[in-house]
Order: sequence, then structure tokens, then C-alpha cells
Amino acid sequence: MDGAEKIQSVIDIVVVVLPESSIMSLASVLDPMRAANRVSGRQVFRWRLLSGDGQPVTLTCGIPIAVDGKFALPLEGDVLLAIGGFNLDRHVGSRFIATLQECARHFDVVAGIESGCWLLGRSGLLNGRKATAHWEELEDFSQAFPALTVLGDRFVTDGKFWTSGGASPTFDMMLHLITQRLGSALALDVASIFVYDQTHSATDVQPVVSLGRMETLDPGLAGAIRLMERTLERPLTVSALARRLSVSQRKLESLFSKGLSTSPGAYYLRLRLQVAHRLVRDSGSPIREIALRCGFDSLSAFSRAYSREYGTSPLKMRGRHRGAVAISQRGEGG
Repeated sequence: MDGAEKIQSVIDIVVVVLPESSIMSLASVLDPMRAANRVSGRQVFRWRLLSGDGQPVTLTCGIPIAVDGKFALPLEGDVLLAIGGFNLDRHVGSRFIATLQECARHFDVVAGIESGCWLLGRSGLLNGRKATAHWEELEDFSQAFPALTVLGDRFVTDGKFWTSGGASPTFDMMLHLITQRLGSALALDVASIFVYDQTHSATDVQPVVSLGRMETLDPGLAGAIRLMERTLERPLTVSALARRLSVSQRKLESLFSKGLSTSPGAYYLRLRLQVAHRLVRDSGSPIREIALRCGFDSLSAFSRAYSREYGTSPLKMRGRHRGAVAISQRGEGG
């Protein structure tokens, strides 16, 4: 098929959305296609929304999304996009994975978005390939799928299998799809509609924590945050941080006070607790293991710090979160 024929054909997209997915990730998929249709003056993209059971899907923001049907065989098209969110095990079963494996044979591109990357990994479709995931999960993703080469890139394309680490990288990935199928001029027009003036390539590295990568942040402060991010499991003292950064402790404290209205130690602790909070809510790791991964040698010290930050103990938070998810759970067999 030559370029002219490609431009004239309608690109058939299937979007599979799981419960507890991000509305931003869904919008990053749908709105670039809608804008491409608008700019082109005709339908260049046609899409269907599917869920595991054919029922509306409730996103993390609490908004229910109507779908066009159930993710089931037979199914074919040009591009299959799987958007996943929190608590994947609660919403996906072996039947869903088997359907994904079979469907992949009938699409030119199969993409996993956010925890959709894990779906592709579990299906074995990524074995021997390069892939990415959300920056918070890169280490776990790599350990879970040793047959993959896991990259910290914003999105990764390896043959027909694409993976994206979050909402913003997904927007970039959709612009890449538009460029590939319909040309760079249309992709730039779509980007301009959203005043999106900093398009990224696939190989741009994901930010570990946005504050540490913001160009508007003082370079010294940004460097300190990035060092903290790299040493969450074995946190440094404030004086050791200052030495590693070749600044005085007073200068380091001044940077945090002026830039973030907090102290280096308080910000460092907050970073560690944020990671711990995610693991408490969204993983099955033992609380003691989470404490160690976040730099706490003592379980009691971790519990006290966590309770001060979140108003309850890690164990109670996990029970509360799982109870809330169970109430809204649907179609676990997928």
C-alpha cells in the first residue's frame, strides 16, 4: 500500500479500557484522533471502546465511561490499545489474557498504556522485546518480566508492540502514530490544537519525579531532588547530600526553603513515604519489605512516619483501600 492509499483509508482503532484507569490516559488516546479527524476535514480515525465485560468502566476520577461492547473474539483492526490502571489483578483474568494473545495476531499495532504494559508482558507478547512502563514501576516491571529489555523511555516501539509509561507519553505516542500513518504535518497541526509545543521522541527519558526535571526549577534544587530519588532505599543524611552536591548544608537548606518552602530532610522523607504509600495501596508486598525499600530499618519507625503523613497505619490503609475496591469491583474473571 503506497502513501496516498494510506492517507485515504480510515484507520480502525480498538481501545480496551480497564476499571481504575486514568481519564488523562484515555483522553491522550482519544483526543488526538478526534483532532486529526477535525483537522483533516474527514474521518481518518474510527475507534471503538471496549471493556472486559462490556459494561461501563469507572475511571480513577469516579467518572463512568460507556463502552461499545465487550473485549472478545473475533476482533480485528489496525491498532489495538489497552489502557490499564490500578489493581490489575482485580480486573483481569486468564480469559482476558488469552483474548489479548489471539487478538494481537489481527492488528498491525498492539499498544499497552500505563498498566496496559503489564497486560502485554503477562501475555508473553513482549518476550525478547524492548518495552517501558510508568517510572514508578520500572524496577518491578523489569523483575516481573526478565525476558524483556526494560527502558526508561517515554514510550517504546518494538515492531508492532508499543508501550507507554503514562498520560503525557501516550499523547506523544499518538502523535507518533499520526506521523507514521498520516504524515508529520498533520501531527504538528494536532499538537498545535492542544498548544502542545514540546513534542517528545520515544527515546526521551521519563522524569522520575516531575519536580526534579522541571526546567523552571533552580538547577541546584533539581539536582538535589534527583539525588534523593536515586537514594530512597538508602537515604543519605542532609550533610551527606550537601557533600555529594558540592554545596554547603546551609546552601542546600536555603535552596529548599526558597524553592519549596520546606527543609531537605522533610522533602526527602515525603518522597520516601509517597513511594511507600503507592506500594501499600497497590502492591501485595509485605509491610516490612515496603519499609526496607523506602529506607526504614525499623518497622515501628516506618509506621509512625506513615501514620503522621496519612493519618492511619500502613496496615489499616491497605485494608481500607482493598475494601473500597471490592465494593466497586466487577467482572473479575475478565
